[in-house]
Amino acid sequence: MAFSSNSSSGAMSDMNVTPLVDVMLVLLIIFMVTAPPLSYQIQVDLPQPSRETPPPPIDPPAPIRINVQSGGTVTWDGSPMPMAALQAQFNVEGARDVQPTIEIKTDPEADYETLAKVLARTKNAGLIKISFVEEGE
Repeated sequence: MAFSSNSSSGAMSDMNVTPLVDVMLVLLIIFMVTAPPLSYQIQVDLPQPSRETPPPPIDPPAPIRINVQSGGTVTWDGSPMPMAALQAQFNVEGARDVQPTIEIKTDPEADYETLAKVLARTKNAGLIKISFVEEGE
């Protein structure tokens, strides 16, 4: 009973991929560990549950519809609004006793930077009722 082997006494010409796989697994682990800290967090104040239900407002104000369009154009209830005047308008609405709901609608091609500026201005004015509206609503 003899075992036959196809190997000759010469050098093997196959490449040893075990060290390459080891290096790739180490790099994968390093990227998995370092990738989550690279993302940044956005502060969101979520409503806290309470046992008491607040009374509904007697006469809620009409919602304000903000449309962020492509090219950085922002409209306030259908009329164009420059970014400099937006903060003053938000401050007026934030000073009310009953704040209106801010409904923000964005075009798919709109810049995220413009939306971030609008959201920062609403937060700076103290507005807390902010909602995002989709195309079909």
